[in-house]
Amino acid sequence: MHEVIYMKAEFEPWWMFEEWEEKVVFRKTFARKIEALTYRNQLVEQLKGKYPQSEIREEAFATFWREGEIEYCESCDDDMQMYHGILWLENGSPIKSF
Repeated sequence: MHEVIYMKAEFEPWWMFEEWEEKVVFRKTFARKIEALTYRNQLVEQLKGKYPQSEIREEAFATFWREGEIEYCESCDDDMQMYHGILWLENGSPIKSF
């Protein structure tokens, strides 16, 4: 099973901190790898068009942001940069490169 996940958080998706699933905005499940890849690539292109900064790590992780898009973090008592992240999981783990 493949999942493509969109999250918004004060950290990049590759960190997968303990609370990362609380930051999920939506997720989509696919039976086939090619379907997940196509959807992931479409999502990456959409976010590239919206956010000037980005970083992609392997196939599993991508993050996008705009400087100054901040939200207050109560637990850290500070304003934090927000990141829009994509994760691609295969059977619950980040997908490995082809």
